[in-house]
Amino acid sequence: MSRRARVTPEQAGLYVLDGDVRRVPGLRREEVADLAGVSADYYTQLERGNVDGASDSVLNAIARALRLDDAERLHLFDLARPDAATRLTSSRGLIRPSVQRTLDAFTGGMALVRNRRWDYLATNALGRAVYAEIFDGQTGPPNHVRYVFLDDRARTFFVDWPAVAHDTARILRSETGRDPHDPGPADLIEELSQTSAEFRAIWAQHDVRLPAAGLHRFQHPLVGMLDLVFEAAELRADPGLTLLLATANHGSPTETALRRLAAMTARVK
Repeated sequence: MSRRARVTPEQAGLYVLDGDVRRVPGLRREEVADLAGVSADYYTQLERGNVDGASDSVLNAIARALRLDDAERLHLFDLARPDAATRLTSSRGLIRPSVQRTLDAFTGGMALVRNRRWDYLATNALGRAVYAEIFDGQTGPPNHVRYVFLDDRARTFFVDWPAVAHDTARILRSETGRDPHDPGPADLIEELSQTSAEFRAIWAQHDVRLPAAGLHRFQHPLVGMLDLVFEAAELRADPGLTLLLATANHGSPTETALRRLAAMTARVK
C-alpha cells in the first residue's frame, strides 16, 4: 500500500481524465492490477497478504507496476516466500574461531560480523577502536540500531545522522523480511518503537534498502574525520550473519588517522 501511494498515474503512464478526483495519493488498486495484468480482486488479496501460490511472474509484474527498486523487489519476494529463509537454520550467533582469525588478520581497516538485528558479534582491533562508543556498553551489548537511536553521541559521531538513521531502519526492515521466523529483529523493533519516537516515524515509512555499501563518514572523538568505504557480504557457512569490511583510500588522511588510532589502541593494551 505504501509503494502504491508513492506512484502517480503520470509516472505509470496512465491517462487521467480532467476532473478525476482521487481520495488517496498514488495509484488505485485496479490501476495496479491492470498494469500487472491480474484481476483487481486478485491484486486486492495480494495486497492484504494472501500471497500463497503467487508465481514469480506475478510478483515481478507487480514489482514493475509499483516501480520497485532492487531492494524493494527482493523484500517483496522475501515476504511472499517466508519459508525460503528457513531452509538453512540461522546461526545462533556463535563465531567460529576461523572467522575471528580472519577478522584479526585484516589489519588495514575495520572488520566486523553482525547478525540480522545488527548485534556486533565479533570485530578486529580497528573495528572496536572506530566503534568504541558502540562497544563501551552504555546502550547495552554492542548493537548498531540502539546506538544510532538511543545514544546521543551517535548524532555527533555520524556526520549525516538523519541519513544514517533512515538507512539503519531501512536495512533492519529488509533483514527482518529475510527470515520472519527469527524473533531477534522483532524484539529489537518492539524495543525501539517504545523508546524512540524518531525510530517509530522512520519505521512507519516501510522503506527498505540492501546492506549499506559505499562511503560512510564519521567524526571520531580521538582522530577526527574518517571517510571509510564499506563492503558487506553474507557468511554462507553462517546463515544470518554478515561480514562488514571498511577501508580508507590509499594515501588519504583517513588512512593516516587509522594508523594513529591503531597505535593508540595498541598502547592502551
